[in-house]
Amino acid sequence: MTSRSISAPLAALLLGAWAAPAVAEDAADASAIDASAITVTGLRQAYRGDFETREIPQAIIVIDTKTLQDNNILRLTDALDLNAGVARQNNFGGLWDAYAVRGFVGDENLPSGYLVNGFNGGRGFGGSRDVAGIERIEILKGPNAALFGRGEPGGTVNLVTKRAQFGATSGTTSASYGSFATVRGDSDLNLALGGALAVRLIGYYERADSFRETITSERYGFLPSIGVKLGADTTLTYDLELARQEVPFDRGVLAINGQLGRVPRERFLGEPGDGPIRARATGHQLQLQHRFSDAWSLLLGGSYRQTRLTGFSTEAELAGARQKLFVDGQSLSRQRRYRDYDADHAVLRAELAGDVTVAGLRHRLLIGADFDRFENGQLFLRFRPAANSGNPTDQAANVINVLAPVYGRFPLPVPGPQTNRLDVQQAFGAYLQDQVTLSDQFQLRFGGRFDRFSLRSRNRAAGTEQSRTFERFSPQVGLVWTASPDLSLYAAYGEGFRSNIGATFAGAIFDPETSRSFEAGAKFALFDNAVNGTIAYFNLRKSNVLATDPGNPGFSLPIGRAGSRGVEFDLSGTLPGAIDVLLSYAFVDARAEADVLDPNFGLQIRSGDRLINVPRHSFNLQASRPFTIGETRLRLGAGVQHVGVRLGETATTFELPGYTLARLFANWQVSPRIEVFGQVQNLFDTTYYTNSFARLWVQPGAPRTASGGIRVRY
Repeated sequence: MTSRSISAPLAALLLGAWAAPAVAEDAADASAIDASAITVTGLRQAYRGDFETREIPQAIIVIDTKTLQDNNILRLTDALDLNAGVARQNNFGGLWDAYAVRGFVGDENLPSGYLVNGFNGGRGFGGSRDVAGIERIEILKGPNAALFGRGEPGGTVNLVTKRAQFGATSGTTSASYGSFATVRGDSDLNLALGGALAVRLIGYYERADSFRETITSERYGFLPSIGVKLGADTTLTYDLELARQEVPFDRGVLAINGQLGRVPRERFLGEPGDGPIRARATGHQLQLQHRFSDAWSLLLGGSYRQTRLTGFSTEAELAGARQKLFVDGQSLSRQRRYRDYDADHAVLRAELAGDVTVAGLRHRLLIGADFDRFENGQLFLRFRPAANSGNPTDQAANVINVLAPVYGRFPLPVPGPQTNRLDVQQAFGAYLQDQVTLSDQFQLRFGGRFDRFSLRSRNRAAGTEQSRTFERFSPQVGLVWTASPDLSLYAAYGEGFRSNIGATFAGAIFDPETSRSFEAGAKFALFDNAVNGTIAYFNLRKSNVLATDPGNPGFSLPIGRAGSRGVEFDLSGTLPGAIDVLLSYAFVDARAEADVLDPNFGLQIRSGDRLINVPRHSFNLQASRPFTIGETRLRLGAGVQHVGVRLGETATTFELPGYTLARLFANWQVSPRIEVFGQVQNLFDTTYYTNSFARLWVQPGAPRTASGGIRVRY
């Protein structure tokens, strides 16, 4: 690592000035969210209105800072593992976040989208999202199209960032060391500069080896926030995201003759000589909040995010006619690829919230509009191994022996032109939501959203361009019955509309993806609101689903309709005996609903076939308890996660086995300002596989790992 590469992460930490991901919460936030809870009892969130959780006709799960710290979670995908209704998907060699909520994932050629403070902010190629700078992660299940639009019917993930606080100057510093020489430092400093100006400086740096042979990664970021009070009722907030990462592209391990485990989980099947893939993200978000009165308020905001991903990779060839492994069981034919992907994403949003009484009925209104422009450029070069029919040499097939690998055996092939395209999606939406209090027990929510999309897809290599425009109105309706102060029942129906970005290799623009979703459930409280829970049934349908075009990387093909139905149960809070508990279970039955030819492998998908990487059963349980030792405080905790059997390759019978993992954690509050912490993940060293795209691209999970560190507050 050069001195120049060191200077950037060090600058991030120095500018963050001593703090850690777990800054002391401002009093207002602390009152709204219990530090040990995964669900919350009240929400005051931008672009979602002022509602108690039990008044909202959908399941909402919140993963807060304390929960992230207890488990030493550093990545968004790892945090989402705490909720059983979210399943990992193909993560592009570890280069982006990919997950399905209630069985559905978006375009598999792009990372999963998410919101940042209510803005569509997760698109592009900025690498996997670090949790530094995140106050809490909200999983908004069910129909969200009436407000946010363009999302998946299973739900939306919203990241609420740590913002500058006007209260007092405070901060936290943390440093940790873990298995595989993982070194990490975080800093978070909040500066209250008078009553009208506050600055929050957050930085992190991480360098790590891996249980995967030859893999080393480096990540760093700077995430400052500035708050300005323009008046007693007006606040302006600016947030910056500056994130960088370098990590080799890693497609994981493979199954020989459909059998996993013959290749150890540590084995890297690419080429170390390719070097790292570099991903970067630079984002800006500006938000103005103004309160006209106790009844009316306005939110105006804009965000702009640039991302880029570049580098070489060597990956297993999936086409059977070119794969020598299918002949001799040990010689893996490999492609070599070069990618230069970049994206620009701009969003404008405005919302007026009102609380008025008309004809004796209370109406809580949200009236808003947004504009979204996403530019996606992809330059892709590729070398492919020669066909088996020509009996190619090992060099012509770029072979590696999976049982006894020798890296650098042949000169690295030079990839040639394959894809050079630019897609520009522009969208305008306007929406209205009204939640009417019909009586002390019944509330009716209804709303709708109008979207207009335009999509321009240009094949820069061929010099061709296509464009289309789409319009649609998406309705939503929900009913909440407060049966008692501790129990509410709800039901909701919504329709969604999302533009499928891009075109076929021939240049044909895709029809948009449409969806319908129904949810019904109950929200309850136990032990004087010390424990809160939700149980929900859902039934989802969507059409015009896309899958990757195997012959033309970077392009997609339509595969038809899909459906998902199931039941979820979530419980969190403090049981008698001061035991904090998190419990999440999901049954998800996600299947194709049309007979189509799978474009990835030329196999037949039939109605009723399972969707890839989605377990029918998943479960997560965590419990912890504090103990007083003299003048110090010790918290001990343990957790278990179970993920069931999943389909590992579309249109086949190849499966990823289910797995169960155990974890332990401890936090020792040595003094009011000093905390020592430690965690052990995968306690029993279970061999498991988190996700796959095909039997030759399977991601193994990490073995037993441990980490520990110190956190200082001031």
